[in-house]
Amino acid sequence: MKWVKRIAIGLVVVFALFYMITRPEDAANAVQGAVAAVWGGVEAVGRFFTSLATA
Repeated sequence: MKWVKRIAIGLVVVFALFYMITRPEDAANAVQGAVAAVWGGVEAVGRFFTSLATA
């Protein structure tokens, strides 16, 4: 089962490299979108704990 995981990770890495080389602007936009999504989640968790503390 380890070899399946290793092959899957390798394919994802190769695809990401291919995408960055062939379409760098689109790859940058995808990374910016992912970072924005993570940041939005962090802000939501922060608001949650803030509202818990003030309630």
